[in-house]
Formats: sequence, structure tokens, C-alpha cells
Amino acid sequence: MAPTSDQVPSMENEKTMVKVKILSKSQVKPAGKFIGRKECQLVTFDLPYIAFFYNQKLLIYKGYEGEFEDVVAKLKDGLGVVLEDFYQLAGKLGRDEEGVFRVEYDDEMDGAEVVVAAADEIAVPELLEVDGASSTRLKDLLPYNGVLNLEGLFRPLLAVQITKLQGGLAIGCAFNHAILDGTSTWHFMRSWAEICCGAPAISVQPFFDRTKVRNTRMKLELPEKPITSNTDVIRSDVPSLSRERIFKFSESTVDRIKNEVNDGRSDGSKPFSTFQSLSAHIWQAVARARQLKPEDPTVFTVFADCRKRVDPAMPDSYFGNLIQAIFTVSSTGLLAESKQFGASMIQKAIYGHDSKVINERNMEFESNPKIFEFKDAGMNCVAVGSSPRFKVYEVDFGFGKPESVRSGLNNRFDGMVYLYPGKSGGRSIDVEISLEKGTMERLEKDKDFLLMEE
Repeated sequence: MAPTSDQVPSMENEKTMVKVKILSKSQVKPAGKFIGRKECQLVTFDLPYIAFFYNQKLLIYKGYEGEFEDVVAKLKDGLGVVLEDFYQLAGKLGRDEEGVFRVEYDDEMDGAEVVVAAADEIAVPELLEVDGASSTRLKDLLPYNGVLNLEGLFRPLLAVQITKLQGGLAIGCAFNHAILDGTSTWHFMRSWAEICCGAPAISVQPFFDRTKVRNTRMKLELPEKPITSNTDVIRSDVPSLSRERIFKFSESTVDRIKNEVNDGRSDGSKPFSTFQSLSAHIWQAVARARQLKPEDPTVFTVFADCRKRVDPAMPDSYFGNLIQAIFTVSSTGLLAESKQFGASMIQKAIYGHDSKVINERNMEFESNPKIFEFKDAGMNCVAVGSSPRFKVYEVDFGFGKPESVRSGLNNRFDGMVYLYPGKSGGRSIDVEISLEKGTMERLEKDKDFLLMEE
């Protein structure tokens, strides 16, 4: 049970207690614009994520000008303006008379939730450590830990926490993953920053008509035990024995990995991309760190953007979930033989996921709808989310680019990987990995894996 007072304790270890003080809670609605009643049904691409958790992102900033209260006011004012265009994030989940899930918005709804907090004992450099030792602290800087997307029936679809730190601030966001994916998330974040920097309007309007990509009406059977909104309950979906760590791959290291994976190929086939090369490097190293037997299966999963894969193609500004999980499996023994083998498996799976396969996957789900859990990714799995193509370091609210961008603890499991562009720019990539404690310890000592960081 979370404390009911405004002091939220967080244990870094047995000797250190860090406190995040909640200063205020409020709701932000679309500002100065009558929108009226809006309804938008969730489609087949959205529904598999209904039983995932809210998707959390944390942006850490070093320094800001003026008083913290003035910065908060500016951020809240900008949020109200940008919600005029992204009004779905100010709504709720609902179901029509046939039980079909949809996003509902009405001007009488409360809007997005905003928490203002202070953590004066936490210095910005402490949150920039690559080791997962700060994960507990990160949790307290983020709203809606352990909250299921299904609870969007009762809760706001967007929650924001603005926390004053020693030498900076943190902006933690929780987005209901049933209504948007990573591409839409960062479209919203960049748009919010644009408004806060004085733009009269956002540069790219969201495209809301989900029925253009799929118009099948589906009713999902919910669990027998109803889910209720209870803000005093913080559920953790992260095993206590897991660890998180960021591995920073410089541009030269990324190029080296890509060159090594492509070295010696003379069959005229398409070269392995940066993503395929780095993914094979990670997949092979994690299998090795898990000490799997040669005959053990291991699965690689990537949540791929389908905006340009569907027919007709959708614009980048499509707002919603337009991703599908792509799976490939190998025996550990074959994967261990060469990175080229892993890269070829990943390449084949990605290139083969065309509009026909996407449609078949949708039809399969529609004929036998099933609520999946976030961890249903496969045996001995490495699952990759986010993308180094997301321009996360361009989210500047007027006080500089973020020092670090992190994912929260929601939707993590043994083998979950998040990729972000490196702050140094270019082709550098940050690899955020969650692994069982013993596996992570072996990965950290793996010379073949760590050599790529030198």
C-alpha cells in the first residue's frame, strides 16, 4: 500500500531514504476551445494492449530559468493548449452499447492529471547513472506505476508529474497504451514543447480516423474480476530479482557492430541495417548471459511501426497504435554461431511483415480475440520497444534539451529492451535492458559484448 500522506518514501538501499513530496494535484483540460462530444472506436491494432500497463516516459532536465512555480505554470498552460489538438488524451476509455471499446471525449470531462512534486534530495547527476541503482528513484518521479490501460475506464488517459530536483527538474508522463504507440507519444511531446516555446500552433496535426486503417468492430471479454480505480494501490509488475541498466553505444561503436555483422557478405543480398545488426548483437549476448543450452529456443520480438506497411499507407501523424509484434525464433546453438545468423533471422522477419501478413494477423485476432499480458512475448525472449529514430532529445520546453530520457518500470520483464538515440547525437544509441539479476551480472562481464563499448 502506498502511503496516503504527501510524503512518498523510496528505498535506494537499507540506509538511504529519499522522499518525493507531492505539492499539488490538478486536472488540465483543453484550453479556450469548445470541442464537444467526440467518440473514436479502438481498432484491432489498439486492442492487444488493453491489458498492458500505462506507458511511462521520464525526461530529466538540468537547470531552468526563473522560479519553479513559473515553470510549472508555463508547462500546464502549454499542456492545455496542445490538448486542443490532442483532445483524446483529455478523455477516457468507454464502451458502446455493443461492448466495443472506444476513446470518449466530452468538454465536461476532467482532462489530464498533473502532479507537481519536489525531491530536493535527488540531484540530477544521480539520475543519469547508467546502472539500474536509481530505478527505485525513477519510479517515484513517474505517475501511474502498475496501472493497467484498462483502468482508463476510470482514470485520465494521460498523467504528468513535474518534479523539482536538486539542480533541475523531471517530467514524468504516463500514457494509456491502448490509445497510442511510441510514434504518437513523441509526436505529442514535441508538439507540447513547441507550444511552450511560443509557437502559435503545432507544426503537425494528429490524424485521428482509425477506421481508415481498420474498421472491424470487436467486443473483448473482460476478466471476471472487475478492475476498479484505486489510487492508493501501487502494483509492481517488475520482479524483485530483475535489474535495469543502460548500455551507451557511441556512433563509432554502432558503426563497428554494423560493419562486423556485414563483414564477408558477398551473396548480393541486402545489407543488414543498424537496427538488425545491433539487435543481433544484443540477442546473442543475452542468450549467452542466460547460459542457455544449445537446444534451448530463444525468441526475438520487435514492436514494429506499420504506418508504411499497411495498404493504404498511413501518415506518420496517425494517432493511435499502429504497431504489431514481429516474432522470430532460433535455437541458442545456431544463434551462438554468428551474429550474421541472428541478423538474417531478424531481417527476414521484418521484411516479411508486409500488408498481407498484417491483415492475416488482424483477422486471426478478430476471429479469436484474446487479452494478452505485456510479458507474453515468448520463451527466453529479447523484446525491443521504442526506437532510436524517435527524436526524444528535441523535446525542449524552453529550458534546454533533456539530459536523459528513460522508460519507467511499467511493462518491463526479463529481456525487455528499449532503444533510444544517444544524447551525443549522430548514430549513437542507448540500450536500456531489463534482465534477471544473475543474467545482468554476467552480461556486464561479457568481454565480447562490452568490447563494443570501447
